[in-house]
Amino acid sequence: MSSGRVPAGGPSAPRPDDLADRVAAAVRTVPGVADLHTGTFGEVGTYLPGRRVDGVQIRTDYCAVHVVLYWGSPVLETADRVRSTVSRLVGTRVDVTVEDVVMATPTV
Repeated sequence: MSSGRVPAGGPSAPRPDDLADRVAAAVRTVPGVADLHTGTFGEVGTYLPGRRVDGVQIRTDYCAVHVVLYWGSPVLETADRVRSTVSRLVGTRVDVTVEDVVMATPTV
């Protein structure tokens, strides 16, 4: 029997696993971002049942995203684009950390 109560966040609120996956996918579409990064000691990730979303930490009051950029990408502008993209999804403060820079892989 249903209690008739709506779960916290309302019926359309994304589940945390959906949100972490959506954040990771959105970050990877930002021009200049090569990939997400797990942090110096592998500490950055969202743990879900049976898996982990690397490079994204979602908390109640903020979201942390750690990225690897392509060489030549403007660091501050790219970080601002990541922050803007993610903030539209999470609705909280977004902290962006640039962990590394890599050369772009040439396309043949």
